[in-house]
Amino acid sequence: MRQGPGFILWFTGLSGAGKSTLATEVLRRLEPVQRVELLDGDEFRASLSRGLGFSREDREENVRRIGYVARLLAKHEVGVLTAAISPYRSSRDELRAQATQAGIPFLEVHVHASLDALIARDVKGLYKRALAGELSRFTGVSDPYEPPESPEVVVRSDAETVVSGVERILETLRNHGLLAPSVSVA
Repeated sequence: MRQGPGFILWFTGLSGAGKSTLATEVLRRLEPVQRVELLDGDEFRASLSRGLGFSREDREENVRRIGYVARLLAKHEVGVLTAAISPYRSSRDELRAQATQAGIPFLEVHVHASLDALIARDVKGLYKRALAGELSRFTGVSDPYEPPESPEVVVRSDAETVVSGVERILETLRNHGLLAPSVSVA
């Protein structure tokens, strides 16, 4: 296995946009060639961020905790993939600045789908409940989501395949020198 540089690949987007799906497939493709780890926002909330609510302050603290663990891993030459809504641009910008200051490449992947597509694929019915006023502080409906202004990659999960999105993400890693051009990750 090639020992590559550590990096943070931060997947952000609304609930159901496909962050975990894309991150899991990127992980699967990178594992044979590089040390890589996935930090999933849902799993993080159930463990290291248990007890945090959904106020702006708690959401920002959750993102800070994920970012801290991501920096620790990346510092030890692990490629870190995160999949977390991370709704506030200022929090993501803070993470980017901290990673950059530590010499760790930080790339943002905005996974986007229309609200109609998110509602259509929402098997838990969360969007329907939020739109009916039954769920408060639901990101993208009753709580804000601030999309990135200049992400390295935008994946339109309602208009392109997972394979297409993964290929563009891997190409972006190559273009940033984080994946050797000769390494095949098919």
